[in-house]
Order: sequence, then C-alpha cells, then structure tokens
Amino acid sequence: MTIPATGRPSRAASAPVEAVSWDGAVNAWRIAGSVYRMGRREWLTEVGWQQAHDDGIRTVIDLRNPEEIRRRDTDPVVRDGILAGFDVVHAPTEDPANAEFRRLCVPYLNDPACYPDNARLFPGRLARVFKALAAARGSVVIHCSAGRDRSGMIAAMLQDLAGAGEDAIALAYGHAMRGINEHHRLSGIPHPHERYLPETQLAPLVEQRQESLLRFLRQLGTAEFLGHNGVTVQELAAIRSRLGR
Repeated sequence: MTIPATGRPSRAASAPVEAVSWDGAVNAWRIAGSVYRMGRREWLTEVGWQQAHDDGIRTVIDLRNPEEIRRRDTDPVVRDGILAGFDVVHAPTEDPANAEFRRLCVPYLNDPACYPDNARLFPGRLARVFKALAAARGSVVIHCSAGRDRSGMIAAMLQDLAGAGEDAIALAYGHAMRGINEHHRLSGIPHPHERYLPETQLAPLVEQRQESLLRFLRQLGTAEFLGHNGVTVQELAAIRSRLGR
C-alpha cells in the first residue's frame, strides 16, 4: 500500500511513503530498498511473519533494551518454528541506566529533539546498528517498541545515506507518528505515558518534531558520524547497496 505525500509544505519533491501490511504489524514501513521498520515484533502473527519472509526479510534488528523484550498476554502466539528462518540481532541504541540520558530524555526517547544527545552519549551503540545492517542476511526490518523514535532516528540516518531529501525524511517520521497514534486509538490497552491525540493536537506536534529531526541530521552528518565511530567505507557501501544507492 502506498500513501501519497500530503500534509506538509514541500521544500523538495518527495517519494511516497510505502506502508507494509504484514499481518499484525504496527507502524510498519519500507525505509528504502530492502530495509524496513516497524513497532515491536511481538505484534506480528504467524501469517505476518510468513508475509515478511515472502518479502525477503531474513534479519530483524531489535533496538530495544533487554528489559523491554518480552511477550505480552495480548500478543499472538507464534510457534518457534515460524521464527527459525530469521536472524534476530539485539542492538540497543541507548543505555537507560545512564543518568544524563535519563535526565535529558524523559520519560524515554520520544522526541527527535533528544536525538543529538542520544548520538553524543552512545555513538558506539548507533554505529553497531549500522554494522549489523551491513552484515545482515537478506532483507532487514529494524524495530523498537512503537516504531517511532529509536526506529525513526535510525531510519532518518538511513534515508540520509540513501540521498532522500529533507521533505521525504520529515514525511516518513510524520507517518510513523500518525501510525502509532492510530494504534493508541485502536488498542484496548492504555499506554502508561501516551494517549491518542486528535489531528488538531497531533498536527502541530508532528511539525515541531519534524523540524527537530531535520536539525539533528543537518548537525550530524550521517556518513561522517558513522565513519568516525568505526563503520568502515566497505560497510557504508554495503548499507547504501541495501538502500538502492
């Protein structure tokens, strides 16, 4: 399913954002080429995993911290054999025990305004995600919990490497914000910190966070940042190849 680019003043032509309809997946999108993003993998049903496999997914990169990784009673039952065809790589983007991170990113990383601090405090962790992506088997799906901010930070850096324009990068983040917001509307399980926002409240928040995201990328210099933190030229080339560059 392809969603047209709408709702944000364009600074440059942007490609449509492609949503992914694996059964049970929440906030699932193609980033570029053979790299995808989504919310927590436990939401996928057995049918959804088969659909992902049919789309070439062989590697799942989980950005969550160890204490977040668990099955909930409301998650679908997925037999071990269904998951045998996937490599799962755990590559958290942060150390939640870090006092400065806890002080700056309250109650968790939920705003691109905090991305610069994440990159400053944990450059090696971000580099590890990209090294895992370079070495991955098959197509790759990257996920965190909501599929919005940890995934969004990595996705924006990947789009930057792929040569996407600012409008396309901001648009993708806006769709991720709206995707998890819609999940909050439909889910019968209340979130401890978030709630569904009507469009009148959501739209200005989306615009504010899009601007923060773009400031982050302008200041970061994705390729230079990754190279400085141990991602080799060959690994960057492998990543760009996955992204269709």
